[in-house]
Amino acid sequence: MRIIHCVASLENKAAGPSYSVPKLAQAQAGLGHVISTHSLGSPSVSSASGNYTERRFAHDYADVPILCRLGFSGTLRSSIIRSGADVIHAHGLWMMHGAYAAAAARKAGRPFILSPRGMLGADALRYSSGSKRAFGLIWQNRVNRTVTCYHATADSEFDDIRSFGLLQPVAVIPNGIEVPALAPSSDATDVQEKRAPYVLSLGRLHPKKGLDRLVASWAQISADFPRWRLRIVGPDENGHASELRRQISSLRLSGSVSIEEPVFGEAKRELMSCADIFALPTLHENFGMTVAESLAVATPVISTVGAPWRGLGEQKAGWWVDHGRDAMAAALRLALALPANERRAMGLNGRAWMIRDFGWQAIASRMLDVYSWQCHGGEAPDWVRL
Repeated sequence: MRIIHCVASLENKAAGPSYSVPKLAQAQAGLGHVISTHSLGSPSVSSASGNYTERRFAHDYADVPILCRLGFSGTLRSSIIRSGADVIHAHGLWMMHGAYAAAAARKAGRPFILSPRGMLGADALRYSSGSKRAFGLIWQNRVNRTVTCYHATADSEFDDIRSFGLLQPVAVIPNGIEVPALAPSSDATDVQEKRAPYVLSLGRLHPKKGLDRLVASWAQISADFPRWRLRIVGPDENGHASELRRQISSLRLSGSVSIEEPVFGEAKRELMSCADIFALPTLHENFGMTVAESLAVATPVISTVGAPWRGLGEQKAGWWVDHGRDAMAAALRLALALPANERRAMGLNGRAWMIRDFGWQAIASRMLDVYSWQCHGGEAPDWVRL
């Protein structure tokens, strides 16, 4: 099959789709299909390797207020229409790449798959709600009607799709994860014994991530764990880092809580693997890639129920807790009080879970089965809900 994945951008490395969309595409190419990703960005970074091509297209109104946020690109539109793809798969809502993808699918009579990527969650819909309503009236509602199958990365996102009134089939397939080699356990133990233990929260600094609640929770337990630090790492969005710093100062936590610049690649992996606990206090996530990445390097996780990680408790790999500072504080107190070897065992449980259920090749194969069903008919795969 020839498949195009359309996504607004792959240039923000802190955004989950910048990792998950290319990895899905590359894994599908590795299974013998001709795959490309189309996104906005600098055309000079377009590249090809084997059956996989990554193409980026110029933004037509990058310097025009309001229009710059919608992602207009005539070259992107033309390329999708001329592609001759068997399947067009768009990722994300409320931008023009989805409208272009839907128009191309309608014109060619091809299956059109849409992954909301968390953008139909109740908290996500509340941000810029007026702009989203306007975009919906002009473009998004027609895009939604064109979809032949949605893709949800978790049961909670399936619920979001249905709650929004969308009735097409939904393929529930999680994101995949790369599971890197671990340092020898003796080396890891030596490193941990030589530095102060820390809880890590890594990702965009945005109000929907619930970081203010995490800081408030830390204030409840930090006096009982004076050696521990809370490290909040990621790119600032709309000045939220300053709000968090003011909160940290007002709670007199400056000695144990830090707001840090984002890191990527090997530096990010090392930061995660050296963490004693990873914390995700989010209000809503369709998946929570940082949870999977942390588990893959054997770091146990505390996540709120805002992310679909019920299995943390079932797999003995961490804690899945209610929203609110008290619930997070209780989980932090339990996690920090555990002996280091017990936390390490929980992390290894999580790593084994990632290897077993979240490898990219298996995820890509499931999605390809959905494409094949959409193209040729027959019985829907088991992971499709009609």
